[in-house]
Amino acid sequence: MDENRTGQQSPEKQSLHGVGVSPGRVIAPLVHMAPAVTEPPEGDPLTGDPEAAVDRLKAAALAVKAELTERAARARSESAAEVLKATALMAGDRALTKNAGKLVASQGLSPERALWQAATAYADQMRAMGGYMADRAADIEDVRARIVAQLRGEDAPGVPQRREPFVLAAEDLAPADTAVLDPDVVLALVTESGGPQSHTAILARNLGLPAVVAVAGVLELTGGTRVYVDGAAGAVVTEPGGTEEQAVAAWRRASEQLASFDGHGELADGTAVPLLANVGTGDDARAAAEAGAQGVGLLRTEFCFLGRDTEPTVAEQAEAYAEVFAAFPRRKVVVRTLDAGADKPLPFLTDAQEPNPALGVRGYRTDWSTPGVLARQLEAIAAAAAESSADVRVMAPMIATVAEAAHFRELVHAAGLPVSGVMVETPAAAMTAEQILDRVDFVSLGTNDLTQYTMAADRMLGSLAELNSPWQPAVLRMVECVTRGAASASQSHATPKNVGVCGEAAADPALAVVLVGLGVDSLSMSARSLAAVAAVLRTVDTEQARRIARLALRATSPQEARDTVRAELPVLAELGL
Repeated sequence: MDENRTGQQSPEKQSLHGVGVSPGRVIAPLVHMAPAVTEPPEGDPLTGDPEAAVDRLKAAALAVKAELTERAARARSESAAEVLKATALMAGDRALTKNAGKLVASQGLSPERALWQAATAYADQMRAMGGYMADRAADIEDVRARIVAQLRGEDAPGVPQRREPFVLAAEDLAPADTAVLDPDVVLALVTESGGPQSHTAILARNLGLPAVVAVAGVLELTGGTRVYVDGAAGAVVTEPGGTEEQAVAAWRRASEQLASFDGHGELADGTAVPLLANVGTGDDARAAAEAGAQGVGLLRTEFCFLGRDTEPTVAEQAEAYAEVFAAFPRRKVVVRTLDAGADKPLPFLTDAQEPNPALGVRGYRTDWSTPGVLARQLEAIAAAAAESSADVRVMAPMIATVAEAAHFRELVHAAGLPVSGVMVETPAAAMTAEQILDRVDFVSLGTNDLTQYTMAADRMLGSLAELNSPWQPAVLRMVECVTRGAASASQSHATPKNVGVCGEAAADPALAVVLVGLGVDSLSMSARSLAAVAAVLRTVDTEQARRIARLALRATSPQEARDTVRAELPVLAELGL
């Protein structure tokens, strides 16, 4: 598809709706993604020497891997870099080129057709697994297209290169495309598929781009049509007029108010609500510190491991962690230990053949199958912490039982680290929060996974976007269960048992009010979200936040919960959030 494609004409204003995943309002021409790479003909025959053809195939795969790795190096955020590194790892998968080489030798296929066939089989297998692995099938298909384009000497598929600003429309966006978007040219993203926690959504938020996913019918709009996009309301309107232009102007004024955070998260009555940042590298940490973040609520340590065939050494890890700690002297830095598995496979640690990786050996559980990796990581964290004044705390992902929490605490203390915690991402952990907090010092809610596990809804699927909303009353009750458990545990301990939130829900200003009203102590988010969340929290006091949270808990649907809360917070409309 391109911007000159023919399609349904839109002479009159049309309103399309989807799921808003990143706030902002813009008006610009709609441009469709560049054409997809065409499939090589079935049975496309080999011409020339088979060995030379296999060599070409391997060289093309390595070239794509190198290009994606280079893109990762210049990505605008660590989240983007992580995605690109993982995709590069797929492009360099020897099993893929080996299987394609066999088809060249045994069936006399061209390298283009052999690669296409081998990658398609791989993607089909991943789709059949369901869950996270099914979502990774799209990444394999992206790699397939890039390698075939390389073999043909064609440009890789992806985002159109334009000088004039535009709104990008696509079925969905491959991680390699989303990760290198130029926000000065691509003003907003609109996709027909994808969910609120898809790569597109997460990276759009990190880039500060307005984005709407799961917009039925957007691909039928004619390329070049001027559209209005409201990333908070989830609206796409063609032929925008005065009303939409006023809304864009209001957003620009509001954006100026939200341009900075003064480093003091608090409610209207002065109650402190520390606002922390989710980071992945030293660069991320320095940017977050400059943005006023009061600490780090989530240090994703996967950045040390992704894109590697072997485990990084203790020294290599310690050096990387030390960069982050240095950006926040005498302030809290919460380190999440390696969250490998599911959508973050590592060749030296995880089993790619698991039938359902989202429910498999991931996070803390990898210590069962590969003992020692976690202990060495804790050794590296301790070494970096010893050279820093940062208040370093460590938490484990994917905890489901009290025994797991107790074992993790033992590992943390054995490494010489004083403060241990766990992620609450499973209903099991939420329901036993009081008992877990008898063993560890704090918990942090990973709302992305907690939502998908509570609702049995893959967080990457656009068709399950409503089920997979953190506004689901059942998910809010899980949060309440955790905060009540923490309050009970605090009564029997000398120090309070704190509850933080480091999932994407913390970046939603309306939901932030609800979380605080439910008893959450701190919120961690992308640095770009700090100012907006702070501005809204300052408009409510503790009792108002509690009352609004109770209203959300009484709702019978996520939409009702969201609408009810937003009606209580007129500042959201004033700020265009």
